Amino acid sequence: MSAACWVDPLGPPSSFAKRVLVTGGAGFIASHVIVSLVEDYPNYMIINLDKLDYCASLKNLETISNKQNYKFIQGDICDSHFVKLLFETEKIDIVLHFAAQTHVDLSFVRAFEFTYVNVYGTHVLVSAAHEAGVEKFIYVSTDEVYGGSLDKFPVVITRSSNVYGPHQYPEKVIPKFISLLQHNRKCCIHGSGLQKRNFLYAADVVEAFLTVLKKGKPGEIYNIGTNFEMSVLQLAKELIQLIKETNSESEMENWVDYVNDRPINDMRYPMKSEKIHGLGWRPKVPWKEGIKKTIEWYKENFDNWKNADKALEPFPAQPPFV
Repeated sequence: MSAACWVDPLGPPSSFAKRVLVTGGAGFIASHVIVSLVEDYPNYMIINLDKLDYCASLKNLETISNKQNYKFIQGDICDSHFVKLLFETEKIDIVLHFAAQTHVDLSFVRAFEFTYVNVYGTHVLVSAAHEAGVEKFIYVSTDEVYGGSLDKFPVVITRSSNVYGPHQYPEKVIPKFISLLQHNRKCCIHGSGLQKRNFLYAADVVEAFLTVLKKGKPGEIYNIGTNFEMSVLQLAKELIQLIKETNSESEMENWVDYVNDRPINDMRYPMKSEKIHGLGWRPKVPWKEGIKKTIEWYKENFDNWKNADKALEPFPAQPPFV
């Protein structure tokens, strides 16, 4: 079977109440979701489909890798023959689609690859899921790739604020700044650093996805957001204070390096989340608690990825998956 490493089922399809496919499951957010699903739903078979790209790590899933209701399959969502066979063989009931190229910096220099994976790969997956008659398809992205071609397809779309926490490859701003400081290097700030972002802890976004899985209505779009907002410069200063224990503004400045901005860098990403609040979800983890847990995790786990050090270079960076 091309581009795939197939792991034999641990039981016949009928032995589980539901069979849930999670794409990109060795990545950041999806790995947290898989751990929760495996632990909270022992009567569900959770199937992790991941290509194992540069930003994925199976170490994120070590706590549940031997569970009877978990299975890993290595494969590419852009391989239409493989994906169709997977749905036929595994009898999938529900899909949570996380697999994507997500790093904005790399999107400027690898536009074709981003389009191929994020649009064509999603098209392949949606087509196979539609043909298989899945009961729910949760798509972690925008709705642009759907168009109007799939009548009554049970898709639920989610969009989230900037998520942070353990398991995130250190190319994104929070793990990047943490890792730079822990390696005695300066935080590299794009442009002025006045761009603001809303940060949501991984455990909260997992609860949001589990809420959408249970209560989300097909055809709806749910924003998973938080009111907590901080500029990139303020983020750097807080992390410098926590990790380097600086006492003055001048000491903080010693750990900041201003670099060329991205070609496009939005100042804010405002988001309204009333619809998912109506399902009973709200973020719970305070910033101070979440960021301290994240800092501690990176002290011990920076080497979970093969080329993590390449992620610490400022934009424009060389692609880290050579």
